[in-house]
Amino acid sequence: MAAVLRERAGTEEVRAARRRADGAPPRRKGFQSRGSRSLVLLMLPGLAYFLLFHYGALVGNVIAFKEYVPFDGLWGSPWVGMGNFQRMFEDGAFWDAVLNTVWIAVLQLAFYFPVPLGLALLLHSLTWSSVRRFVQSVAYLPHFISWVIVVALFQQLLGDTGLLNTSLDGMGLSTVDIIGNPDAFKPLTVAQVIWKDAGWGTIIFLAALAQVDEQQYEAAAIDGAGPWRRFWHVTLPAIRPVIVLLLIMRLGDILSVGFEQMLLQRDAVGPEAAEIIDTFVYYQGIVGGDYGFAAAAGLFKGVIGALLVYAANKVAHRLGEQGVYK
Repeated sequence: MAAVLRERAGTEEVRAARRRADGAPPRRKGFQSRGSRSLVLLMLPGLAYFLLFHYGALVGNVIAFKEYVPFDGLWGSPWVGMGNFQRMFEDGAFWDAVLNTVWIAVLQLAFYFPVPLGLALLLHSLTWSSVRRFVQSVAYLPHFISWVIVVALFQQLLGDTGLLNTSLDGMGLSTVDIIGNPDAFKPLTVAQVIWKDAGWGTIIFLAALAQVDEQQYEAAAIDGAGPWRRFWHVTLPAIRPVIVLLLIMRLGDILSVGFEQMLLQRDAVGPEAAEIIDTFVYYQGIVGGDYGFAAAAGLFKGVIGALLVYAANKVAHRLGEQGVYK
């Protein structure tokens, strides 16, 4: 093998020497090569999308510092500086929305985030590939159902006149309105997220588990390690970088707890229980027409999310993980 590699290296050196002797330009590498140019051309539509609709849209955040009037335009509206932020910090409804958002985000992080990992471990342990594919297909399906359908299903099951209360009433028992109960709203939203997206969240974990060397499991089993110790010493270290990466991304999006899901159920339990930052921005800006005030609340949410990503990434580096960026 070594002789073959030396022979190939010698052949390449001879070819390069002949090109220099003939005066031919050296072979282009990197971006100038034909393959790199093709990849860049394929990347341009996606790059244009992000530049136009994500980075370009950041210019619109200037209305957070203005008393924005659509007829006066972005630059013609009067400048108010930090006035919108001052009103926002003095508004009790805004802090109620922040508190609801944080509570729901913490519940989702604590109860939803581990579910895809556990489900992926169960699917990975199945030996029958046909059963595994069937369970995966069934688990993925709810992700493609819109929140309108999901909320309607839960209302038909747990609402005041839903299947649960109809069955309880038929048995002579007292009924309970879970959908309209403000105290049960936050756990209910977490249950809805788990039912809808837990199966879809297993995809990345299953891909990470597929990269674990089976010989490590065999060696651990020979040494007497049981299922729990194999998970703790083989599986978990192998997929820990993926867990850290997904956790950092989840923290960056922690204040986005489901605008459509909350908006559809807000009237059933009231804004005191269901108002989050996104619905607060919607009602203040789109419904109320106070665009500058709503933009200030949205910008506050974005800045907090960016700071959480930065802090979580720093913690990941201190723990020896790569994180999102170096």
